[in-house]
Amino acid sequence: MRVIYTSPRHTSLRPMLAALAMALAASAPAMAQAPIKIGFLGELSGPQAAIGKEQYDGLMLLIERNGGKLGGYPVQVIKEDSQLKPDVANQLVRKLVERDKVDIITGVSFSNIMMAVHKYVTDNKVFLVGSNAGPSQIAGSQCSPYQFITSWQGDQTSEAVGKYATDKGYKKVFLLAPNYQAGKDTLAGFKRHFKGEVVDEIYSSLRQQDFSAELSQVSAAKPDAVFAFFPGGLGVNFAKQYAQAGLMKSTPLLSTFVADAVSLPSLGPGAQGLISGGFWAPDFNNAANSKFVADFEQKYNRIPSNYAAQSYDAAQLLDSAIAKVGGKVSDKQAFMAALKAANFQSVRGAFKFNNNHFPIQDMHVLEVAKDAKGRMSLKTISTPFKNHQDAYHDKCPM
Repeated sequence: MRVIYTSPRHTSLRPMLAALAMALAASAPAMAQAPIKIGFLGELSGPQAAIGKEQYDGLMLLIERNGGKLGGYPVQVIKEDSQLKPDVANQLVRKLVERDKVDIITGVSFSNIMMAVHKYVTDNKVFLVGSNAGPSQIAGSQCSPYQFITSWQGDQTSEAVGKYATDKGYKKVFLLAPNYQAGKDTLAGFKRHFKGEVVDEIYSSLRQQDFSAELSQVSAAKPDAVFAFFPGGLGVNFAKQYAQAGLMKSTPLLSTFVADAVSLPSLGPGAQGLISGGFWAPDFNNAANSKFVADFEQKYNRIPSNYAAQSYDAAQLLDSAIAKVGGKVSDKQAFMAALKAANFQSVRGAFKFNNNHFPIQDMHVLEVAKDAKGRMSLKTISTPFKNHQDAYHDKCPM
């Protein structure tokens, strides 16, 4: 019989080495895991590029602060420009899902792009964490358990302005918006809570830059006020032409996203007093918002917009959910539950998802005014709706 001799010294080292190996494995789970792939889809070129850039910068602010990680796990962000073209967006999401094998798609700036990609992404059980577009269809009958929207449903911000217009006693209001889903949703939201007369309702091309014909119609109608929705570069052009037509002095301009941190540097002091609806403003007094605004200004040298704020919240949502599942986003039911829990401190204050995975949130009326540094910004003047649910959630079967 062969006898193998083991020294006492070697015997005592074996359990120690095994324990050390286990400790090292437990202390750095993220090191052994390939990066979680996140596709970012947004408008990054053309007149609306500022919106996509704000969304991307808001997302990357948290990721870069965390050393390229979310939830303690490394992430790889693959950035794509949808160019405001639904066919291009369709090609890009197929690339992201089929070739890049992303686990999550975030961003999505415009509602026509969201409507083009939503079904494909969610049917493939890829998580769609939208940080801007919120068309009524996906809040209602076309909702999906794989969608999580950190912005707002398209009607909500204008609902607050509609109530404001009623409370101000405006009897006749003229409405304008681009001719696409968000424009239609926005005007529907205003009309839902405005009790006066809509004297006219005009939908212009989403790529239109000259509004002289529409402004002539406004002048002829002589309304008590105008309500307009023109995001990004459209809002800059519209507001400038509104002022040049002499309407800013005679006819109050109410809006959603005509005046925001994207447009105000171009609009300048002439926009002071302009009214806007919104879910958030830079002056919100909570710790999460104060840190976000300070960090954003330090990194990018500008005031953040709502687009950046809602995308930063998307990053915070992902950060909390990825941590909760230990980086295992492939466990789709567990990750879905972690996203639904929304266990993070939002820049807007309280945050929770409704049954349709859109936020239940306060909706505010904001006014263009100078901030403490003398810059044109938005300040909160009223909150017409607390814990506001969108108008379509009861049509969602979830």
